[in-house]
Amino acid sequence: MSCYVMKFGGSSVADAKKLYAAARKLAEVHRQGHQVVGVLSAQGGTTDALLSRAREIDPDCSGRELDMLLATGEQCTVSLCAMALRRLGMPAVSLCGWQAGLKTEDRHGDARVLCLENDRVKRELEAGKIVLVAGFQGVDCHGDITTLGRGGSDTTAVALAAFLHADRCRIYTDVDGVYDRDPRKFSDAVKFPEISYNEMLVLARSGAKVLHDRCVELAKQYGVEVEVLSSFRELPGTLVHG
Repeated sequence: MSCYVMKFGGSSVADAKKLYAAARKLAEVHRQGHQVVGVLSAQGGTTDALLSRAREIDPDCSGRELDMLLATGEQCTVSLCAMALRRLGMPAVSLCGWQAGLKTEDRHGDARVLCLENDRVKRELEAGKIVLVAGFQGVDCHGDITTLGRGGSDTTAVALAAFLHADRCRIYTDVDGVYDRDPRKFSDAVKFPEISYNEMLVLARSGAKVLHDRCVELAKQYGVEVEVLSSFRELPGTLVHG
């Protein structure tokens, strides 16, 4: 039985229609007989809205309490997606980062992932469920919620793929792969069918927003194959590997 980690960004789950589309993709892979872990971002605009509310209270907000607040965005998305999957007749369970056991360093706002400290995800997969894990968050040695900073949900997905020895990590986004330049701005942009970790790191550090460099570094470290695909169109994507 193969295991796939499938990550959906904020624009891919922005409303009920898109959330159901993501749920159907997860369900399709599960019906094929594979174990499926879904990693979801907060719905589009949610994190900025939460940050705005926090700054109404404290213009200098940061640290533990801000992480507590921001982590609720992803928690909301995974619970809604689990409801959608159950409406589709699929067994599913949603987990926060701390429930999944995603251990991070003792740092707020920009924590690095260290390990998976329990077997909760594996147990739920073995029970035949689609496991939905809130992206962008983990838990530190004090039991406090931490957030992973920019590109945090991609990092969550790659980390889970590494720790679970998944066959592939699929990143669903609003573009259908990795291009030499932004295809939304340049009509002659060229898509790569595959690209190496090092080449992807160069693009990421040059400003390409498809994958964050920390996510690519982690994929390279653990040899995780990452496939970048469109959430909205059935087209071949880009495979990022060694």
